[in-house]
Amino acid sequence: MGRMPTLLLVRHGRSTANTEGLLAGWTPGVALDDRGAAQAAALPGRLAELPLAEIVTSPLQRCQETIRPLLEARPGLVPHTDERVGECHYGDWSGRKLAELKDEPLMEVVQAHPSAAAFPGGESMRAMQTRAAEAVREWNARVERDHGADAVYLVCSHGDIIKSLVADALGLHLDLFQRISVEPCSITAIRYTRLRPFLVRLGDTGDFASLAPREEPPAGDATVGGGAGAP
Repeated sequence: MGRMPTLLLVRHGRSTANTEGLLAGWTPGVALDDRGAAQAAALPGRLAELPLAEIVTSPLQRCQETIRPLLEARPGLVPHTDERVGECHYGDWSGRKLAELKDEPLMEVVQAHPSAAAFPGGESMRAMQTRAAEAVREWNARVERDHGADAVYLVCSHGDIIKSLVADALGLHLDLFQRISVEPCSITAIRYTRLRPFLVRLGDTGDFASLAPREEPPAGDATVGGGAGAP
């Protein structure tokens, strides 16, 4: 089938917007909270056995902060910023509380028929998936050209972006992508070949605390933007 590079998709660590229940989008100044900073600090150890050919990141602060410890541990790597793996443009929804948005008529479409969802003043979820998938395919080709077919590279991005890329890799319609969950600072690995991608890790945090029973059971709907992860 012909080998191509392996992509590691890292969702940014838990952010202040995650803990405040806000849909951050491209709102400036959204940083990692204390737990998110600890998650980022643990990332170099989790990836210590893997050679990384390249690191690509969303331009948003929470992603830049997530990869900082990894870059400090690997001073030879220079990060590449790619807006195409930046968060979905939620437009007028950006910065609003998710608790308020759940009653918006559009939220039902986002949950059940996301391929038809377009955020007011923002972008559609189809456009979000298309730009992210195009970015990954271009980076696959670039990494293979510069580092060989067995290379491993990392992209630090956001919950909805990563979920849409997993759906693309599995050949799932975008309307099914809300069935996928990726927690903060989780690692998803996709190995690409000439004929098809293979999902080899999904949302791996090395921590199963999020599966423990909670006082309040998780909501049946997917959290737009990805959620805050385990308490």
